[in-house]
Amino acid sequence: MAVRHRLIRTDPRTVWSVLEDGTRYADWVVGTSESKPAHGHWPQLGSAIRYEVPVGPLKLHNETVVRRCVPGEVLELEAKAGPLGTARIAIEVQPWGDWCLVKVDEHPLRGAGGFLHNVGVEALIQIRHRAMLARLAHLVETEAAETEERRPLGQIVPPEPDAGGARG
Repeated sequence: MAVRHRLIRTDPRTVWSVLEDGTRYADWVVGTSESKPAHGHWPQLGSAIRYEVPVGPLKLHNETVVRRCVPGEVLELEAKAGPLGTARIAIEVQPWGDWCLVKVDEHPLRGAGGFLHNVGVEALIQIRHRAMLARLAHLVETEAAETEERRPLGQIVPPEPDAGGARG
């Protein structure tokens, strides 16, 4: 099982706002492009998005379905990759002081991906997750910084309950 984590320098609410927007999937998921809704309202249970995966001159059309969602905390997905099979991808978002700890856990479920799964494939998934979490971190940290820059000087923004940050 490929498990990877990253400490992201913003609050969990900001990270979740990107995860819950299915049209932004291709912004942070390595190897995908042009994500769009397939059915349902992402990330409700059973909803899905479609996206393209460019492979050389070819474009594969894949789909990811929400299998479990605890808003603001957990998003479990089933990524369908045609003849390669499917994979379970679980993303956990946890407050860590004023920041956020994001964990990604992925493993094959069905098809050739499960049959061919080995240490080499596991290493490639780890590299992909490192890049994916870096893209997610860059995206949300940049947006948080831009939001902070737009805030009027002297404006105090009180923390929202259970939105991360230090707790007493």
